[in-house]
Amino acid sequence: MSKLAALGMVIGTGLALRAQPSEGKKTTREEFEKRLTYQTGKVELPGGMARLNLGPEFRFLASNDARQLLEKAWGNPPDESVLGMVLPATLSPLAEGGWGVIVTYDSDGFVKDDEAGKINYSELLAEMKKDTLEANPERKKAGYGSVELVGWAAPPHYDKNAKQLYWAKELRFDGGAETTLNYNIRALGRRGVLVLNAVAGKSQLAVVEKEMPKLLPMLAFNEGHRYSDFIPGTDSVAAYGIGALVAGKLAAKVGLLKWLIALVFASKKLVAVGLLGAGAGLKSLFGRRKKNEEILAENSAPPAGAPSA
Repeated sequence: MSKLAALGMVIGTGLALRAQPSEGKKTTREEFEKRLTYQTGKVELPGGMARLNLGPEFRFLASNDARQLLEKAWGNPPDESVLGMVLPATLSPLAEGGWGVIVTYDSDGFVKDDEAGKINYSELLAEMKKDTLEANPERKKAGYGSVELVGWAAPPHYDKNAKQLYWAKELRFDGGAETTLNYNIRALGRRGVLVLNAVAGKSQLAVVEKEMPKLLPMLAFNEGHRYSDFIPGTDSVAAYGIGALVAGKLAAKVGLLKWLIALVFASKKLVAVGLLGAGAGLKSLFGRRKKNEEILAENSAPPAGAPSA
């Protein structure tokens, strides 16, 4: 099975950010962002399998620039699976309320959707709540807080014609009053799934509900990679279906330890952790956004793949 792919929307805190290591010349937000090269309109994703037909409200950062933003500005660990990021066209990702959508691809194979209309999502939610609680001891051993799945912020919906699935979960961390929104979109293709994972504070629900669905018609697999291009007996088939995409790929039906993605939005920090089973261990998907007045660019060098300011 390929490594866990995720696509997240990160809500900005309005704080300045610190990159690592903490040596070298200090770089301001403005200088950092000038080094980023944005694309608009039609964007071909790496690998040639899919494209984004972005409207005027969005823009795109290719992989190198996206990783610089995630790793240097937002303090996330390196992740070579990032294909790029979609961001609002009129808002800086470093500004108050700034956010972005991380694009990745999961190559587990063709996901059959014949069960989609038969899933009882109320029963599935009950199972997911139980699994989330049962995973908390392992999370605590790994140094992370407890997570409670409160319920659906938006119940799962599968568009059989477009081959797109979306839903939103409401999560609570360490028994706090503030809840976190985890908005998910999956686009099914011939050999895998494009994954969109939107995360925000519950107070941002209106923004997420308004902006994320706009991306659905802008996603498209290219000819030869579409869901309808699947060749039975030749192409590989994923070991899970629609229900497991919602509950987690490593659910019991796959025969492995159940998993969850836990997202923390507290004390002006946003952390996402994937708890993988079968010895895969913990993988940090999104790191801490540092509380500092300036971005520290490594050895005063511009981000790799980006033009100098």
